[in-house]
Amino acid sequence: MGGVPTPVELTGEGPGDDGGTLVVSEVFGPTFQGEGPSIGQRAAFVRLGRCNLDCAWCDTPYTWDWARYDPAKELHRVAVADVVAQLEAMRPGRVVITGGEPLLQQRQLTRLAQACADRSWPVEVETNGTRAPSDELVALVDQWNVSPKLANSGIDEDKRIRPDALAAFVRTGRAVFKFVATGEADLAEIEALAAAHDLAPIWVMPEGTDAATVVARAKALAGPVLERGWNLTPRLHVLLWGDDRGR
Repeated sequence: MGGVPTPVELTGEGPGDDGGTLVVSEVFGPTFQGEGPSIGQRAAFVRLGRCNLDCAWCDTPYTWDWARYDPAKELHRVAVADVVAQLEAMRPGRVVITGGEPLLQQRQLTRLAQACADRSWPVEVETNGTRAPSDELVALVDQWNVSPKLANSGIDEDKRIRPDALAAFVRTGRAVFKFVATGEADLAEIEALAAAHDLAPIWVMPEGTDAATVVARAKALAGPVLERGWNLTPRLHVLLWGDDRGR
């Protein structure tokens, strides 16, 4: 990386910087996209810090849970140019921007997406679907992996489901909707949300941070997901490397 990251202490939402830096948790790769339509494809990941939700089963709590983690150690302000330099060294097939919740830093994220577009790197953004993207950002993102949260997240529905934001992602024509399911009982809720907000295509992903749990839940979900005409995605990175960070 071209410069030394500066530690930050941020516990809430906000613009995050002066426009030239991102609040970053980690940049890693090359690896494989582990979930959704691009599963198995070579990718580099940019994990941004902070989130506006606090899912009970979150597998990246170090990006936002300051009761358990120290933000001064976990998050850094990094110049967009330095993030791009790290990505260039990885020769990514695609760039996946994830979090945390990336759309808390939309202005800076647009700069990063533009740099990726300039280098012909396809960009995927993984989001919880509670913040609508700007027109400028929509034009630069090849795929939106939108993951609205279910009741199994432990979050009140009015906080985790924002109809206007979901409608904005539908309008992009480049969004897929990926739901984390702990079992077949979650599928009725997915069905209701898909019908209410015109969400398609639907991808169902088993919750789990170890291979045994992911495989067992995927097997239990496979038949009911097929019956509904949806798609099922495992968590390839978990099957390969367990819960290791940076994989």
